[in-house]
Amino acid sequence: QVQLVESGGGLVQAGGSLRLSCAAAGRTFSRYTMGWFRQAPGKEREFVAAISGSSIFTDHTDSVKGRFTISRDNAKNTVYLQMNSLKPEDTAVYYCAAGRMGVTMKRELYDYWGQGTQVTVSS
Repeated sequence: QVQLVESGGGLVQAGGSLRLSCAAAGRTFSRYTMGWFRQAPGKEREFVAAISGSSIFTDHTDSVKGRFTISRDNAKNTVYLQMNSLKPEDTAVYYCAAGRMGVTMKRELYDYWGQGTQVTVSS
């Protein structure tokens, strides 16, 4: 079992930055691929970014490339999402997820999910 708790969301103006954190409970954090997803009102949950256990492999969806960066600190059992140059269309609830597979954007392959943190970007 892996328990995930997100933090760092909030209200920010367009062009601003936020850093999301996801703390994991468990002793095998480094074995898990970690992902960030987001869900805007009335829309499906979509992939944002993922990182392998060793941080060697990462993937970011096209709409956030060059603006968002996923990283992790296995000593702290934490994964981060640095979000820069935020746009109103980035407004969503952001979820972190964990899975025992390679980096993937496939939501159904992630086994554990956090409760989410709200990010609101005003224009």
